[in-house]
Amino acid sequence: MNNFHNILFVTLGTDHKAEGLKQAISVARNNNAKLKILILVPEMPDAMPDYRKQLDDLILTHTRNLVETASAALHGPHTPLNITYDIEGGSTAAIRIIQHAIKGKHDLIIKDADVRDGNAGFKALDMALLRKCPCPVWLCRPIPDSRENMSVAVAIDPESPNASAHALSIRMLKLGRAMADTCNGTLNIISCWDLPYEAALRDSAFLSRPENEIEHHIRARAAEHREALQGLLDEAGQTDRQVVHHLRGIPEDAIPSLIRNHGIDVLIMGTVARGGIVGFIMGNTAENIVQNLTCSLLALKPDNFVSPVKIG
Repeated sequence: MNNFHNILFVTLGTDHKAEGLKQAISVARNNNAKLKILILVPEMPDAMPDYRKQLDDLILTHTRNLVETASAALHGPHTPLNITYDIEGGSTAAIRIIQHAIKGKHDLIIKDADVRDGNAGFKALDMALLRKCPCPVWLCRPIPDSRENMSVAVAIDPESPNASAHALSIRMLKLGRAMADTCNGTLNIISCWDLPYEAALRDSAFLSRPENEIEHHIRARAAEHREALQGLLDEAGQTDRQVVHHLRGIPEDAIPSLIRNHGIDVLIMGTVARGGIVGFIMGNTAENIVQNLTCSLLALKPDNFVSPVKIG
């Protein structure tokens, strides 16, 4: 696979979940990558320096034990990993994570998802990472099966006029293919289309058109989108072991629904900055999709994205 070389796994204090650690270790093994575990803890009062040292030692021991347990629970060869640990205290967790990622030149952040009530979407810290972190962010939810049975999907828009969005779609398809090859082998490719103003064409007193004309426009629109999608797949070298979901509907509804109905475990999704505004990475469509997801999310940004977070 070897898409990632320097992975950062983030956990908050002792709030370790075995699922996130297992996924981080598994990804590191499959990519032959370095893995750093960053433990974020609250700032300790200056008057308690000895207690801080004792607490850090306990947290590190606890974390190392969890890593050993998570490693032993994974299937496949238990190849040795280059794992390092770091503890940071203070507030503004999202900024500290992003700064750590930038300083350490990490090419992937993995973190247990902090989900909202109802198990859909993500809370504030996760959303801040999705919006502002320059490297890919993997937010983990529990995956019921082993990695060999894990189901991977990629959501793409083949008609974006943005050159960086097109390049990002190619990158996501290739990453999805590589990930699927280490899992169940099948890559699910999701793309949505619709006919703008269809309701107006049917119901408006001013725009209303005959039913056969509307159906002709619907078929033409579907064929146009399918042709663009196939061109993107050909460019990315996607030829086999794939299921293409050519969905009619708005992405905010269609993608989360397919994720639930088809038991997708990990969705790879890209976000493209609007209007060239530095750090403004997620539009309404992407945010609405993310907040309705019930699976793990691997979010990628364009190569030209510049984080608004600066290294102090």
